[in-house]
This record gives sequence, C-alpha cells and structure tokens, in this order.
Amino acid sequence: MTRIGVSTYCLMDRSLGDALETLSTETDLVEVLSDSRHSLFEYADVCTSFDLRYTVHAPTTDLNIALENERMRLASIRVIEDLAGVCDRIGASVLVVHPGVCTDLRRMAASARALRRSLDDLARMQTGCAVTLAVENMGSWPCCHFRDTALLPVLEELGLGFVLDVGHARLNGNLEAFCTAGDPVHFHLHDNDGTTDLHAGCGTGTIDFSAVLDAVPPRATAVIEVQDAGAVRPSLAYLNGI
Repeated sequence: MTRIGVSTYCLMDRSLGDALETLSTETDLVEVLSDSRHSLFEYADVCTSFDLRYTVHAPTTDLNIALENERMRLASIRVIEDLAGVCDRIGASVLVVHPGVCTDLRRMAASARALRRSLDDLARMQTGCAVTLAVENMGSWPCCHFRDTALLPVLEELGLGFVLDVGHARLNGNLEAFCTAGDPVHFHLHDNDGTTDLHAGCGTGTIDFSAVLDAVPPRATAVIEVQDAGAVRPSLAYLNGI
C-alpha cells in the first residue's frame, strides 16, 4: 500500500481549492467527494493546480443505482459515466460508487435486481475508461445494499473493483469476513463504537486497525474518511505508527 490519503469529506464546508490546499500539507493522495462545493462537474480544473494523486467518490446525494424506475436508474448511470470521464481527465485511479438503497423494504428484491442491471452497466463502462470503478460496502441501515460479502463474487465476475469501508463493515459485524473474503482495490478508514456510523478518528473507537492494515494488498489505495478535519492528523499519526 502506498501512503495513506485523506478524503475531502471532512472539509465540505470549504471550497475544493481550500480543501486540497489544506490536505496537500498532510498527504499526496486525496479523495474528492464529488458533491456540493467539491463537485468535479464544476471544479475539476482545480485539481490540476495541485501535485496530488486522486481518487474520486461519486455523489452521495441524488444518485441511486438500485432504483426500480428504469429511467431514473439510467440517469444515475449516466452521471457516473460522465464522472468517469472527468476522473480520466484528472488522472484519478479509483471512482468509488455506492450500491444504492431501497427505502421500501418490501421492494428490496426488485431493487436488488435493479442494482444488478447497474453493475452490468458499470462493467461495460469499465472497458471504456482508465479509472477503476469500485463499489463500496455500506453501513447497517436496513435500506442499504451490500452490507455483507455476498456481492463480492459478482463484482469479481464483472471485473469491478471493491472498496472496503472498514467502519461500515464494523457496524455490520463482518469486518474480518470482508478482510479475508475480498480483494479490495481501495479502503475507507475511519472508526466507530460498533453501533453508530461516527466516521471518527482512527484509533478512537473499536476497530483493530493493525489487522486491517495487514489485509491491505500492496497495490491498493486507502484514504482516511473522517467527519472532523481535526481528526485527520491524529489519524495519520496513529495509522503510520502501527
């Protein structure tokens, strides 16, 4: 694994330029959460002003690839396709995609079928772009897809990447299973108490990060994804000291 990076998630209250300026003093790898003031559809050119390596997180609002409504599902796929083009332009290595949600649990099976159609679409998309499209495991809310390891063989079969969010896996009680069953191309590192998705500083909760770091493949990237910008430096110091 190369040097641990940091997500702009902790600096969404600032412009993308200010966020990159701040994080560039801590790391050479930054994940841009392409939402709001950090939208790469509006501010991609800012990235070229910094000597940084990038990964990108697709928008977490107004995007759901597990929608039964086919026109709305395809709209989400088109947004990801457009963003993949931006990723190629700024040289991002990984594009993180959420697997979607289903707010009516009675329709979960139908939503899962919609997600599978979207994964097929992403697999076709992958052949035409340089960035690795990678799907993130989700937290413990019942509406979330990809809460356990069952989707991993599908991603492997389709040639899609897997992002291991260690905080989400801890909430679902299957962090060890994800570490042993999957082959992640990218990691989201944050801590919690095992009950709430705190996105807290690494080393402040209940996650065994020594075991996590032992499971990181040499080619994988990893970013700290904390909510509080003040937790970035202590998290880096903690992880680099393991």
